[in-house]
Amino acid sequence: MRKECKTLHAKAVDSLVLAVDHFNRAWDRGRTEAVLILLDRAFELLLKALIVHRAGGQAIRDKRKEGTTIGFDLCLRKCLSETAVKCLTEDEVVALQSLNTLRDAAQHYMVELSEEHLYVYAQSALTLFGRLTKDVLGRPLADEIPQRILPVCAKPPSDLGALFDIEFADIKRMAAPGARKRLDARAKLRSMAILQASLEGKKSQPSDAELNRVVKRINAGEDWRGIFPGVATLTIVPDASGPGLSLRITNKQGEAVQLVPEGTPDATVVAVKRVNELDYYSLGLRDLADKLGVSSTKLLWLIKTQGMQESHVYFKEIRIGRSAPHKRYSPKCLEALREKLASINLEELWANRNKDSADAIDVFA
Repeated sequence: MRKECKTLHAKAVDSLVLAVDHFNRAWDRGRTEAVLILLDRAFELLLKALIVHRAGGQAIRDKRKEGTTIGFDLCLRKCLSETAVKCLTEDEVVALQSLNTLRDAAQHYMVELSEEHLYVYAQSALTLFGRLTKDVLGRPLADEIPQRILPVCAKPPSDLGALFDIEFADIKRMAAPGARKRLDARAKLRSMAILQASLEGKKSQPSDAELNRVVKRINAGEDWRGIFPGVATLTIVPDASGPGLSLRITNKQGEAVQLVPEGTPDATVVAVKRVNELDYYSLGLRDLADKLGVSSTKLLWLIKTQGMQESHVYFKEIRIGRSAPHKRYSPKCLEALREKLASINLEELWANRNKDSADAIDVFA
């Protein structure tokens, strides 16, 4: 393991231990903020350690600002979509970017989380941290810290929907006309609004005006599932390898996770979109070849040499029931290929290809 990776990993473990320590403290002052800030720092340092381990130290250097390293979002993007360092699932990215946005609110303004809600983030973070260190670095978390270092909650939640039902009931009481607790209601609403915005691919804090509009919808009798539809897709899944929780996105209502294009202003890395995956990835290889008027064999060779199957924007394997996964392409892939073919001579490139690698291509992939 590279020395830089070892140092980053050690600092990440330090922050994780401090986060759990603050969670378990009897003193409440600044507790929520400390836990969120330290968990966020633990993961930024860990992701950088993983990137350095797999791609070298230059991979975390910011080319735009000499002497600095890349930020949390770019670390997530690399660990999700770059083949050399990929170690995160879409669901894990959603959980981490939600944690990062809550940390932003805790550090720069204010946010209120219930004890159970904070526990979900603390315990799921510990679970994910342990998986990454074991799977990527080959260093089980149990070798770094005592197993007794776990977040302790008197009433650990087993269902996020029930947890949000309780939180929303408290918010309704605070936001009721004449209750004079609208500021407290907005502080508790902010965490749900941040989570919803993060799931939609927006990296922003809700304004007081936006929260006031939510309060009006609450007083009109609207349920939280209608106000925050993305939050309603989250569920708790017990971790099979030991005590703890992990956070994932359900697909019961047809939701899919989409990679937000890099460079989109005020955007997170991925977003939950209410689209059917087969509608988004609507094209097979032969569909692409027919629309572009080229051989499917030559087109597949071009797709693979351009690394287009490594991008969630262009390609995804979709499993339906127990069938083998279907290899599907998006309309964005068609557009990108059309632009590429307009600037190159595919026949000439094909004639000059490396024959050994071309023979290995499966025309039905």
